Amino acid sequence: MTQTNPDRRGRSRGALAGVVLAVALLAPGAAQAHISVHPNTVPAGAYATLDVRVPGEQAGAHVTKVDTLLPSGFTSVDYQNVPGWSVRVLQTRLSRPIQTPDGPVNQVVSQIIWTWTGPLGRVDNGQFIDFPLSVAIPTNAAGKTLSFKTLQYYSNGQIVRWIETSLTDPNPAPTINVTARGGVIEDVAGAEAGPAPGQTGASGSTGGASQGLAIAALIVGALGLAAGLAAIVLTRRPRART
Repeated sequence: MTQTNPDRRGRSRGALAGVVLAVALLAPGAAQAHISVHPNTVPAGAYATLDVRVPGEQAGAHVTKVDTLLPSGFTSVDYQNVPGWSVRVLQTRLSRPIQTPDGPVNQVVSQIIWTWTGPLGRVDNGQFIDFPLSVAIPTNAAGKTLSFKTLQYYSNGQIVRWIETSLTDPNPAPTINVTARGGVIEDVAGAEAGPAPGQTGASGSTGGASQGLAIAALIVGALGLAAGLAAIVLTRRPRART
């Protein structure tokens, strides 16, 4: 009767665990998506349509409400009618008017709340929806990163707070990067959660940090995968008979 060597069995289990860990590190796509704003790079003073993109990420539940705080300085905001969703726009009166090309403005749009009324527009797990906003980007925001802190409500009672400013936080606030006047409007991949590489925004963090963490994770994952495969090969070699 053939007996299994305990040491060999232990090495095999350890090798398998190493491979599983490596695969997990090499799969950043498995991480949750987050609420984001597109396009995410817009010149100061530009009139643009921004899509607040909301994913559904709760198994067995759907999104019921999206409550977004706008950064200061948005004097003009129009929303698109999205079937199945009602919209409430809140304004804040300013103690000191803002000077615009059309004259002084004494109030700004500070908050927008989308509420699902059904049956259309339901956002279940694995789906997403865009809420378009036509806005005038503040003229004094050039070189800054503007955060749109958002609360996301689900039918199971869960509330996800997309309000953090750290690029490495699992719940970052959706942001846009504001460039100099006269620039182009574009969507820069990977910049949804912070400034473009090398640029410091209002949040005080840089996009290079997140890229560095991603590269480091890939390197560690590759090393772990190589070590795990090598261990499996070694454990499968026939043992010399004595």
